[in-house]
Amino acid sequence: MRALVSGGSSGIGAATCLRITEAALARGEKPMIAVCGNELNNGQEQVVRSIQSMGGTAIALSGDLGDPDVPGRLVAAAVAEFGGLDALIANAGIANPGQICDLSIEDWDSMFSVNLRGAWLLAKASYPHLKESRGSACFTSSMSGQLPHAGSGAYSPSKAALTMLAQTLALEWAPEGIRVNVVSPGMTHTRMTEKMYADPQIKKAREGIIPLARIGDPADIANVIEFLVGPLSGYVTGQDICVDGGFSKSILSHIPGRPSSKP
Repeated sequence: MRALVSGGSSGIGAATCLRITEAALARGEKPMIAVCGNELNNGQEQVVRSIQSMGGTAIALSGDLGDPDVPGRLVAAAVAEFGGLDALIANAGIANPGQICDLSIEDWDSMFSVNLRGAWLLAKASYPHLKESRGSACFTSSMSGQLPHAGSGAYSPSKAALTMLAQTLALEWAPEGIRVNVVSPGMTHTRMTEKMYADPQIKKAREGIIPLARIGDPADIANVIEFLVGPLSGYVTGQDICVDGGFSKSILSHIPGRPSSKP
């Protein structure tokens, strides 16, 4: 399994790198993982060392996905090192909360350049290699890309567009045997959210509206990503799986009272 994981330095991306490594080794395969981050850092190096200690091969690559030249460079470096590519995990993303009409053009463009254009360019550069290997891709969107989230700035629009990008690619790439799917995390502990969940009142309030009564862990999301790029999902493409502890399907249960036809 030769995989490139963007946003692989921490959180969901780091957990995904380790889960793919673990699963590949269990299948008797040699995992080769390109751990990509915005810039080289200790977290990224730790992920690389962890993969190596498990018996896999890993390289650390860096670059800002907001730069249109970076995605192609990352893919080229991974392919040069591994001799090809079996899986693309487009996981990197940024958030900048705010009211839509308060956003500057720069705020809007920076969100879309990383969350959408960067993922598109990673896919575009990966396509010939995934075609050769009949590989797969998984895009990390968000529950906020399925449901409007007031105050999230351009995050919800960019993630909704990312989901549609992935599902369009799923149809276009299917004749080449390439599968493309989406995972949409719900409320999850990550570096992006750690400050919020450090507030015990916010954490408790959020847990109280999740049917499974807990905030998600990066490993919860990584398990689904590994399934979607692995062999067990060989007949699954174009899907958007929301990993949210049941929250998004619980909306109606929050309405006070129940209708009844009985007098």
